[in-house]
Amino acid sequence: MKKPTPNPPETDAIPDANSTSPYASVDTRKLHEAADRALDFYLNPAAQIMATPYTPSDMYHVNPHADTESLLVNACESLASATVMLGDFAAQLEGMHRKTLLGIAQVVMLGELAVNKALDNVDPTP
Repeated sequence: MKKPTPNPPETDAIPDANSTSPYASVDTRKLHEAADRALDFYLNPAAQIMATPYTPSDMYHVNPHADTESLLVNACESLASATVMLGDFAAQLEGMHRKTLLGIAQVVMLGELAVNKALDNVDPTP
């Protein structure tokens, strides 16, 4: 069977010193290290983020010795307040903005219900 294109011309496997190729004298180790750095930069940005240790902000600090029940009660009260504030603000709006705000209020209220259930599981009262 005949091929539609001819074979490429035969060339020497080792480039000579007069070669015009820009890659004839490149240090492959440096090229490999540069490629690894570029790939890590573009394809693995988490490595750069995780390289620095996490230090929590001291601006808003929760007492590390607070018990679970107290934290849940505080979260429940915060969510209840947010639900009321969102409802009051939604009452002043009309149209799509009102519907959006009421949707957010409903999500916050569902979070409040979940925290209430967790609080019941921590300290069930008959």
